[in-house]
Amino acid sequence: MNKEEKFVITISRQFGTGGHEIGAELARRLGVKLLDKQIINEVASRFGSVEDAIERIEARNPLWRDDFTQFYRSYMAGAEYNGQEQDQTSHQLFEAQAKAIRKIASEESCVIIGRCGFYIFRDHPNALKIFIHADDDCRKQRIARRYDLSESDAAAMIVDNDYSRELYTKTFTGSDWQDARNYDISLNVRKFGVNGAVDFLIHAIE
Repeated sequence: MNKEEKFVITISRQFGTGGHEIGAELARRLGVKLLDKQIINEVASRFGSVEDAIERIEARNPLWRDDFTQFYRSYMAGAEYNGQEQDQTSHQLFEAQAKAIRKIASEESCVIIGRCGFYIFRDHPNALKIFIHADDDCRKQRIARRYDLSESDAAAMIVDNDYSRELYTKTFTGSDWQDARNYDISLNVRKFGVNGAVDFLIHAIE
């Protein structure tokens, strides 16, 4: 990756690894925009891409919102997903987000948290795709401290969130979320911490 030109860094991460914080600090040190779920949705709405997708969906299926809600509830419930109408709805909204992400990246350098960024920019000539992971014990301890939970409750949160990310990625990209071949760097942050991980990544970039 050449940081002297417009670049994209994508951060995919297991739940409980501090991947969002790592991405935010990396963006701060590099002096570029951070794109996470909230910002991407806001920008997509501003460009009208989400509204356009919604109008098309509502014209075909006025009950699409119920379909969409049920689809994402099925993530956490572990249900099988087979609905064709829901599939069209969710994929159109995914493409609306991807369009917004690509537009921002065409204008300025950025760090993207999640949202299948590794897939959206798989052919980008100046992208660095990163996967953040750690062992279960490390993640359980971090989540238990952060949310004041027992380790058993933290473990349940990890299973639920990892599953939703895995299913989201498989649904929209056909890729395996934790396959190291999707990334340029796969970093175990157990011994690094947030700042240490960012130090490592900055050194790798430079």
